[in-house]
Amino acid sequence: MENNTKAIPEELHSSSLYSKDLAPTPEEGRTWNKWNLAAIWVGMAVCIPTYLLASYMIRSGLSWQASLIIIGLANLVITIPMVLNGHAGVKYGIPFPVLGRAGFGTKGVHIPSFMRAIVACGWFGIQTWIGGLAIYSIWNVITGQEGTIGLDIGKFIAFGIFWFINIYFIWKGTESIRWLEDFSAPILIAIGIVLIVWGYNSAGGFGKVLDQGVQLQKSTAVLSAPDASGQFSISLNPVKDFNGKAKADEYSILVPTDKGYYDFGWQKWDDNKHIFLIENVPGIETKNILAGLESVKVQFRNKTQEVSTILDVNIQKPQSKSSQWWEYVIWFTAMVGFWATMSISISDITRYAKTQKDQIAGQFIGLPGTMIFYSFVGIFVTIAAVMSFKDILVVEDAPWDPVSLVAKFKTPWVVIFAQVAMLIATLSTNIAANVIAPANAFSNMFPKKISFRAGGVITGIIGIIICPWLLMDEISGILIFISGLLGPVLGVLLCDYFIVRKKTLELNEMYRPNGMYSYGGSGFNKAGMLALLVGVLIALIGYWIPSLDYLYKLSWFSGFIVSFIVYYISAKKSIPIS
Repeated sequence: MENNTKAIPEELHSSSLYSKDLAPTPEEGRTWNKWNLAAIWVGMAVCIPTYLLASYMIRSGLSWQASLIIIGLANLVITIPMVLNGHAGVKYGIPFPVLGRAGFGTKGVHIPSFMRAIVACGWFGIQTWIGGLAIYSIWNVITGQEGTIGLDIGKFIAFGIFWFINIYFIWKGTESIRWLEDFSAPILIAIGIVLIVWGYNSAGGFGKVLDQGVQLQKSTAVLSAPDASGQFSISLNPVKDFNGKAKADEYSILVPTDKGYYDFGWQKWDDNKHIFLIENVPGIETKNILAGLESVKVQFRNKTQEVSTILDVNIQKPQSKSSQWWEYVIWFTAMVGFWATMSISISDITRYAKTQKDQIAGQFIGLPGTMIFYSFVGIFVTIAAVMSFKDILVVEDAPWDPVSLVAKFKTPWVVIFAQVAMLIATLSTNIAANVIAPANAFSNMFPKKISFRAGGVITGIIGIIICPWLLMDEISGILIFISGLLGPVLGVLLCDYFIVRKKTLELNEMYRPNGMYSYGGSGFNKAGMLALLVGVLIALIGYWIPSLDYLYKLSWFSGFIVSFIVYYISAKKSIPIS
């Protein structure tokens, strides 16, 4: 028997831990098959951050091939705990806050579930603001108005419209969410194919495009330390066309001195000369340049007077082979942590799956494949854009994000199509990844007072309160920081369910305030809280102690492993198992 769903006795319906939304999903509610679950993952994975993933790696010096391999392997790895943690959702039909009562206690579970909820609320606000900007852009194109760079009433109205669209699907319930994801998935895949076709046609073939990928991993300007005579040199690598000829015709170099910047003036570019000697500069700030306090500035332009971004160039330290491998490991950890939050709360979704086979197949079909595909779309389209648009003279100006890419087009229907695509992608990601989990978490805090619907509305309100239009960059950093600390939560969940309890839970006890999962009435499982605390400390300690920095950079893995071990040692003799 693949699931052990059974009705909770009437006597427990009045329990403070029970509500219809938190009760086990009945057989008739198990309507999601493997394709529905795959569609959920397509809807969640197709978003601007996925599109941008490879860009960050390539900018750090990795090849596009290595970037895709790391993204693919990381998502295969994270799918394994995703499937494992989804097992209880299928077997017992319970969401994450109820499942977590076993490992953390009926009260203790509020700590990890609240952490998960806050991360989701933050991303909800950010994604809703992004969706609002897409609506704002569509309105401007239709009406022929010029959009403003700063805040204006139009952006807030568009934000409000998109906010209400999100709330509509929350209010309609999980079946409407399934419909949304099923509707969105084929459209999002088709959009990816359309983008690849555009890149293919614009640049003249797959081979031509991908062969130029090496340009994206190179810095346009590299400053070398002074030689024996005290002269600096700078290596210049503007973007080249398919014939190997630079798209820039002139370049300018500004060097810091004790009297301001020394300007060499516009120099004619020579494809046979890539090294420029910085010599005969009076009062050059050698010490400040070497210390990285001041930078050499470089800019390019073409015959039509289109100019590149002004580049601030500092001396780069050469990387050793060991440090390159370490960079691969760090990126791998970051990619695993990309879905760290969903791996914790995945039972919120798998509780609606028909069978274990459906949840396993659906997740493996939907997650790794979509992440690889859309990361490749981002790489391929960006390379094609760099080669196709005449005004892109340096790789630093590459339109990595879809918003920058769309800005290159002037045709109204293209802009509208792109913004509608962004709306669909943002909505499908927001609802599945940033609403279901916090709605259940808030409902679990006060089951008799907060329903799933009310929890979803609370999520939406918090998304407004954080003011994403003002604090988007700061919030993103905080959310990524918190996400990296959620490995310990997963360590406790998996150890408790698979190792300690052997996949056996007492379903009725989950809803008894003084039952076995209340742990003597305190509501806290000491083993779970200890494992969580130790895991978080291990993951964080490298933030303050430089010699242990690797523990922080590998926080998801270090926290997960330590919490798993600590929980096993402290729980195997203290937890009563039926």
